[in-house]
Amino acid sequence: MITLRGLTKRHGDTVAVDGLTLDIEEGRVTGFLGPNGAGKTSTMRMILGLDRPTAGRALIDGKPYASLRHPVREVGSLLDAKALHPGRAARSHLIAQARSNGIPVRRVDEVLETVGLAAVARRRAGAFSLGMYQRLGIAGALLGDPKVLILDEPVNGLDPDGVRWVRELVRAQAAQGRTVFLSSHLMSEMQLTADRLVVIGRGRLLADTPMAELLAASASASVRVRTAGPDDLRALTGLLLAHDGVTAEPASAPGGGERNEIVVRGRTAGEIGDLAHRLGIRLQQLHSVSASLEQVYMELTEHSVEYATRTAKA
Repeated sequence: MITLRGLTKRHGDTVAVDGLTLDIEEGRVTGFLGPNGAGKTSTMRMILGLDRPTAGRALIDGKPYASLRHPVREVGSLLDAKALHPGRAARSHLIAQARSNGIPVRRVDEVLETVGLAAVARRRAGAFSLGMYQRLGIAGALLGDPKVLILDEPVNGLDPDGVRWVRELVRAQAAQGRTVFLSSHLMSEMQLTADRLVVIGRGRLLADTPMAELLAASASASVRVRTAGPDDLRALTGLLLAHDGVTAEPASAPGGGERNEIVVRGRTAGEIGDLAHRLGIRLQQLHSVSASLEQVYMELTEHSVEYATRTAKA
């Protein structure tokens, strides 16, 4: 488990991370989201002991990273895939890491096979594409078979097959009981990968919640309801609108026109079904429409974007 308590980082008058308090638990993939400049990398660097917090603390299984006896065997990380000597072969790079941490050399060949680089193991890293650099960085993170993985933008530069491979890899790691904490700007992929989401903006915590709950609570989430006739629809709509925070709008039928169907926001499908049952109304459709992670993310970070742009006018 990764534990953050009041974690703060200031650079002069600039607050990069502002009092983060949260638990990143084992056995699941926790996604880390935020706009550029939100403090994601600074947070990860403090967890890994690369930056000293201005205030607060970051602990791994109750200990600071610097006090871990065998850090590479306990925490695997990828912050900058290209942070290695370009003239060194991929296998040589990993062997150096392995020997300096008491890891058998045979493990190097195992992780190279895992990440798909066995065939180019003796090629100099300087000839690698960005996607190959990412795979080599992930190999380094896996080298010590750690129980905690911290990955910053691990799918950057990967093709669709590589992106899917990373998704399956991290979910398998979490299924084995490991703690997985990763950031990404690919919302659709994060929606498929993460069990829980941590969202920050301007260094502050905006959300820390299971993925399903975050999507269901979005203002963009809705429920489509269809009744057998217009009288039932009017009765159900009137009762729904009597509650604060509930909206109900007619749903257009394919090809135009209207049918006995409404789109409801502010109530779950279960709540609407219970209400219809009490009224004796027979429903022909009751369908939840979840928001996309991109929609929810834009709602959460609307006022936290540091580098705001304007849409060009034609």
